[in-house]
Amino acid sequence: MDLLQQIVARAKANKQRIVLPEAEEERTLRAADRVLADELANIILIGNPEAIKADAEKYGLTNIDKATIIDPLNNPRSEEYAELLAELRKKKGMTIEQARELVKNPLYLGCMIIKTEGADGQISGALSTTGDTLRPALQIIKCAPGITCVSGAMLLITKQPQYGENGVVVVGDVAVTPMPDANQLAQIAVCTAQTAKSVAGFEDPRVAMLSFSTKGSAQHEVVDKVVEATQLAREMAPELKIDGELQADAALVPSVGAKKAPGSDIAGNANVLVFPNLEVGNIGYKLVQRLGDAIAIGPILQGIARPVNDLSRGCSVDDIYYMVAITACQAMDAK
Repeated sequence: MDLLQQIVARAKANKQRIVLPEAEEERTLRAADRVLADELANIILIGNPEAIKADAEKYGLTNIDKATIIDPLNNPRSEEYAELLAELRKKKGMTIEQARELVKNPLYLGCMIIKTEGADGQISGALSTTGDTLRPALQIIKCAPGITCVSGAMLLITKQPQYGENGVVVVGDVAVTPMPDANQLAQIAVCTAQTAKSVAGFEDPRVAMLSFSTKGSAQHEVVDKVVEATQLAREMAPELKIDGELQADAALVPSVGAKKAPGSDIAGNANVLVFPNLEVGNIGYKLVQRLGDAIAIGPILQGIARPVNDLSRGCSVDDIYYMVAITACQAMDAK
């Protein structure tokens, strides 16, 4: 069973309630139909019920009637949600009138449903920008306890089983925070390790904090940041297996790790890689994906109290289907 099949199996075993706020979009609706047919998750669709049902009939989708459909313009809980949103945002000056308009926005409405424990996670991005996806999540659901920095992890499925976890490596941040400071980098490390457990199914995440230096082989303030972040991550999560700073080859190759970082439990044995900044992370995973012919799954947003994930506007039905499974796995862990 490959990793995606394992993720789907875990999601099916403990069905979560996932909101799809772009329900009038064709790929989203087709993915929802497949999710419902496979009993992968319980789906909440936000959109005009008549339009959704008409599209389902048009596309030959026979399972949409199993979903809960919420009309954002005719929702009996709108006033309740508006009052709660106004309370949550009153320090930012939000009025009840502004809140009433926002809860008609499917992205905000979905996050309000999660906030009031009516759902476990949300996925958007087929029509919306990353900013539009993240804004209501951060305003309403907020970050997980002890976390102030949202980041994005990527699952890299390579054809090199000697590396990572049988060829699978989880990396972060590849999507959100351009220049994390030491504290933010420590948070990214802890969150990426958690994603490795909840989504990739790693029983034993082993985190390498990457740099161009290994254990003092080079001196620079950016190396100092990685060293500091490693110590902060250890303090945040004492149970976490983590070491740094390590060069990529020292993190992944046992012989190199033994030579460059003797005595390290992580060197040569890492299955989670934390990049020092977003520039390195984004370039690095794309090089592995293209030159190494690896499968890249994500980005998977992490650090939010309940999972809210972002899709590419060029996403496929398969992308949405598997992101539902990933979000469900995250949701189990967030409870």
